[in-house]
Amino acid sequence: MSQYKIIFTGPVGAGKTTAITSLSDVPMMKTDEVASDMTKERKAETTVAMDYGIMLLNGGEKIHLYGTPGQERFDFMWDILTVGGIGLVLLLDNSRADPFKDMRFFLKSFSDFIQNTGVAIGVTQMDVNTRLTIDDYHRELQELDMKIPVFSVDAREKKDVSILVQALMFSLDPGIDEV
Repeated sequence: MSQYKIIFTGPVGAGKTTAITSLSDVPMMKTDEVASDMTKERKAETTVAMDYGIMLLNGGEKIHLYGTPGQERFDFMWDILTVGGIGLVLLLDNSRADPFKDMRFFLKSFSDFIQNTGVAIGVTQMDVNTRLTIDDYHRELQELDMKIPVFSVDAREKKDVSILVQALMFSLDPGIDEV
């Protein structure tokens, strides 16, 4: 029986906890605490260590889902959580002031991990702020000379988040069966 580990990362409020909750087939473990800094302007609680869930696949295989804290002050957890991971799902919030800056920051922060694995990007809040489109994200990635699958997602929708995981898995192994 195979087991895999996928890491979800991105800025505060991008939907990491929500995405893992929507995918997990077991009750999710969260390490949320009351937000005490500028994060409290976006949400009441924030992840301080990790989120954890499990996605059960046919044949008994499991995908372990780990969510990183979005705040840079907890970045020591990022290296810990990526150990043994097979890929990264980067969630970006389209309603933030500069989601491209967020994208560049997280791609750079996780560059060593991404080089050895893979990445897929999900953009949330596309309905809240429509100034940037998925095509804009593709152009930005082209300027960075990176080919990464990018999707508009609603982190509350299992189908949307599942497509991200499938895209990541397919980029790792194009012959893989559908997740």
